[in-house]
Amino acid sequence: MTTPLPALRPHLARRNPRTLTPLAVNARFFRKEEFDRLVENITRDGCLTSVPLVYAGGEYPEGEELILSGNHRVQAAIVAGLDEVDVMVIDEHLDEQQLISIQLSHNAITGEDDPATLKALYDQLDDVDWRAYSGLDDEQLGLLAEVNAEGLSEANLDFATVQLTFLPPELEAAREAFEASRFGANETWLAARADYQQTLDTLASTHSAHKVNNVTTALHAILTITERHITDLQDGYTGPDGEPLMTGNVGLETVLGARFLPATAAITLNKAIAAAEGRDEIPQGQGWRLLERLAGEYLSGGQYTQEPPSTPTEGHPDAPQVQP
Repeated sequence: MTTPLPALRPHLARRNPRTLTPLAVNARFFRKEEFDRLVENITRDGCLTSVPLVYAGGEYPEGEELILSGNHRVQAAIVAGLDEVDVMVIDEHLDEQQLISIQLSHNAITGEDDPATLKALYDQLDDVDWRAYSGLDDEQLGLLAEVNAEGLSEANLDFATVQLTFLPPELEAAREAFEASRFGANETWLAARADYQQTLDTLASTHSAHKVNNVTTALHAILTITERHITDLQDGYTGPDGEPLMTGNVGLETVLGARFLPATAAITLNKAIAAAEGRDEIPQGQGWRLLERLAGEYLSGGQYTQEPPSTPTEGHPDAPQVQP
């Protein structure tokens, strides 16, 4: 920080929300339903219960100060019909860098809700209007219904919540990578804090290697690397001597190393599977057994004896079955 931020001494004042100057560029946004709820709450209160921060600094005349924090509250107050609102006014002169840093800090530095405590407080509200006033939407309420207050209290568990956001073109690739990882594992574990730190370290390494700052872009690069090494997931169901470690289903991509094959090859396989099913050489709907048979004959020099048919794991009828 080249120029230290002066000690601020803001003072409380009343202003007409219609004459205040809104930010030209504001990173914070409200969904329409959130903004409508804010307007309803302000209309009910008849005032702002959270004070906006505005800047004068000798550059904006009284009543037209720049809104550094609380732009949506001011706009909602106008919609609610308020003629005056309380604001905190900064009179000290600040340069553009300092103004931007204050704006970003007010948007970025926020606390987090402990789910168990939040649920306990919400459950104390008996009136439906006060529950609506609280601002919790249906999605949050659905999550709250699943909260175990005993298991998530701070005294019992030190946990962190990680939210991943994908751009539309990347969403399907992320889903496929996660599904491939899930099918390749035979055990489920609760992620430890050390794993969380390893994830952060991996993201940091990816940031540096790819010269990117966006977490989603870095995660996309990690998923791309996972796709290139998708056959490494074989370790989840293959023992040291090549024996199967489980009887569940696995993704074909972990075997073939690719999610797709040429259409001409697919047509050939489809014809061969249909013919094998028609001759009752393999059960209907278990085309993978033909591939297993061909691979076994290749490895045994034609002396392969196929295992008797078994039913694949429910939910994945087309995935290959690994027999013990």
